Amino acid sequence: MNDMTPVTSEITASEIGKPFKLPRRGFLGASLGALVLGVTLPAGRARAQAAAAATTPGTRISAFLEILPNETVLFRSAFIEGGQGIFTAMAQIVGEELDVDPMQFVVEGAPPGPDYLLTGGGRFTGGSMSVRMSYDAMRKLGASARHMLIQAAAVRLRVPVSELSTEPGRVVHGASGRTLPYGEIADAAAGLPLPTNVVLRDRADFRWIGKPVARLDVRDKSTGKARYAIDLKVDRMLHAAVQHSPRLGGEPGALQNEADVRGMPGVHSIHSLPGTVAVVADSWWRARMAAEALQVTWTEPTRGTAHVMPADFSTEAHMAMLKATPGEGVAYETVGNAATALGDAARVVEATYDAPYLVHGQLEPPSALARWNDDGSLDLWVPNQAPEMFQAEAAKVAGIAPEKVTIHSPVLGGFFGRHFLYQTANPFPQAILLAKAVARPVKLIWSREEEFLRDTLRPMGAVRFRAGLDAEGLPVALEAVAVGEGPTGRWFGRQPDKVDSSSVEGIAGKVYAIPNRHIGQVHVDDPAIIGFWRSVGHSMNDFFYETFFDEMADTGQQDPYELRRRLLADSPRHRTLLEAVAELSGGWRRGPFIADDGTRRARGVAMASPFGSEVATIAEVSLRSGEVVVHDVWVAIDPGSIVNPAIIEAQVNSAVALGLSSALLEEVVYVDGMPQARNYDGYPILTPDRMPRVHVRIVESGAPLGGIGEPGLPGVPPAIANAVSVLAGRRVRSLPLSKHDFKGVDG
Repeated sequence: MNDMTPVTSEITASEIGKPFKLPRRGFLGASLGALVLGVTLPAGRARAQAAAAATTPGTRISAFLEILPNETVLFRSAFIEGGQGIFTAMAQIVGEELDVDPMQFVVEGAPPGPDYLLTGGGRFTGGSMSVRMSYDAMRKLGASARHMLIQAAAVRLRVPVSELSTEPGRVVHGASGRTLPYGEIADAAAGLPLPTNVVLRDRADFRWIGKPVARLDVRDKSTGKARYAIDLKVDRMLHAAVQHSPRLGGEPGALQNEADVRGMPGVHSIHSLPGTVAVVADSWWRARMAAEALQVTWTEPTRGTAHVMPADFSTEAHMAMLKATPGEGVAYETVGNAATALGDAARVVEATYDAPYLVHGQLEPPSALARWNDDGSLDLWVPNQAPEMFQAEAAKVAGIAPEKVTIHSPVLGGFFGRHFLYQTANPFPQAILLAKAVARPVKLIWSREEEFLRDTLRPMGAVRFRAGLDAEGLPVALEAVAVGEGPTGRWFGRQPDKVDSSSVEGIAGKVYAIPNRHIGQVHVDDPAIIGFWRSVGHSMNDFFYETFFDEMADTGQQDPYELRRRLLADSPRHRTLLEAVAELSGGWRRGPFIADDGTRRARGVAMASPFGSEVATIAEVSLRSGEVVVHDVWVAIDPGSIVNPAIIEAQVNSAVALGLSSALLEEVVYVDGMPQARNYDGYPILTPDRMPRVHVRIVESGAPLGGIGEPGLPGVPPAIANAVSVLAGRRVRSLPLSKHDFKGVDG
């Protein structure tokens, strides 16, 4: 049913290993005197190594760094800025070793090319990988540039290198008091060989890494100067809007009122494309009005058509099927003998938990701007998280070689996993075909309704739990079987005899000292186009596990916080974090208790270990007229080491908001193969008046760098659900909480 062909297989060494020309449009103009430093970084995959080897030194324009005569540093980031602060973090890391204040940096997204394959031999902004997978390489990049500048200064000043040092933006000769701004020696430095070994700064000497440096992108975003994809314009550009088939797989047939629509103001042309009809016009609003006015007869898909949504598909029936699917599935984690321990247990606890489909619901609508050039090349401005992958796919759609496609990667209006390369969920193939058809540049924007119709979904899932308790009520065995399909297997290839890690992350690998564990997955094909959503499998699996943990604790008459502490006795990093969040909240108290305002409240606790970081969360809630009210959320996060604490706090606040929204409100419902919500009126998200106070404590353990963008989310739904269960007097096993009736249990 599902096409499991890995998208990345389209990116071959021959495609990305050729010298490329970096277009100057949209970048600061490099001038004479700029230090142009290109570094080929080590890659983990053979194809990346081959690509780097095929690139002849000196034949390509700078990969990362230019120091301009006006002392501005232009840095081309391998990672895309989408609100997570990555441009600022990159400036801090490189600037630390280069000895340039990060505020002197101008950072832009880099084009496709082998120099930027920093995530395991590829390039992908996501999975909270950007800083932790490029940190060492970017420090070395900055240090190498600084060394070359010092060498150039030694020649200019006719002094030994050993007598020189730097201060921000200049080389200093202490003995004579002479200084040379970087911009004056950049040209000479550019001709020097790249150093093979450089000394990095001692951590104790950091001036910017680890400090709350102000975000580089805040001013432009606050003043409306930031240019997102929907803001971009090129000469002679036309606008386009689409009307998709209401059910995935349908194709356009007859257009009953085509002549009338062609006569609408500003309409240039009408086009039938795979799965959609498009209108090209002189403004987007006119294009949208015309596209919505089209009366289209949609044909049923022929047998064998890929990505068809069954006409009788419903989320209710699919969830019932997941819950009813038997078996232990393929084992992912086995410790001890869970089956034997369950048989010998004094008491067994069983429960099934579930969570729904979710859309991304980002405020930036999908868009793409395509321009065919006279030489047969293609420029594509498209929001994306993986330029090389988009370049390869765009080349397939356009029918040209990848090196003839230039991908421009503007800043993103949010990430959340939406800007990955998903089949049927991206507008850029349509923009390419329309620009070709009208022989002019075309900017296509999907309306909110079309985005809700074609957005890729976080998978729905169900997990069956069984736990064995001893006579003291302590867990001796835990068995969990996840039923469904994960996005990693969908997009990078599934092996039938192996578990998709994204289906069990947040359930497997828990550090609680339960001696006998068995975690498995029963794969069930999902008819929907599923994808990555912020924190991926953790977004629902930590809800499943951490709420079942409380159910297990209640059955054994254990306080859930104290039981966690006990089971973390041999994991000091996690126990310290749990105690830190309790201290941050003023001390653990589960409740119910009466707050100062007279409301009856309770607290819930949860832990999560997503993307190399560790997180502990406590939420305090009450019930008002049957509605869940979250008053405070406390989060202690241990990312190992930090680059910018202000960005960490901002990301945790953002993650809490999204975790709260998904826990309380969000759910995609399908009936007859079609989503019932086509805008926010049918898909409510968290409103500002329901946002709680968020308190963050960073616990820097010194462990290897972990992720930041996603780890703050997974602990929020279980912490809230655990608190609600205390107030309601019954266990909540399904999200969102808005579908449960809590009337009659208010404080």
